[in-house]
Amino acid sequence: MSTAGKKSKEVRGKVVGSSMDKTIVVSTERFVKHPRYKKYIRRSTVYKAHDPDNEAYVGDKVIIGETRPLSKTKRWRLVRILEQAPRT
Repeated sequence: MSTAGKKSKEVRGKVVGSSMDKTIVVSTERFVKHPRYKKYIRRSTVYKAHDPDNEAYVGDKVIIGETRPLSKTKRWRLVRILEQAPRT
């Protein structure tokens, strides 16, 4: 089976950690309906993404894309920075 026509998954999120070398931690939020109470609750997922140039910082809004496994926990890469947080 060929993977030439497949598009990799992309996720939008906010950088919550950038202290590692060439790695950022991105958090995404989604709303899910509670099965019994029918109320929408907020759930978040944390991804580790490859940032080869160390260009993203905490607070930036980014798009990350799925890639091959780069380490034990890193399966995503930085595609682009949508919005930069103010640098202090």
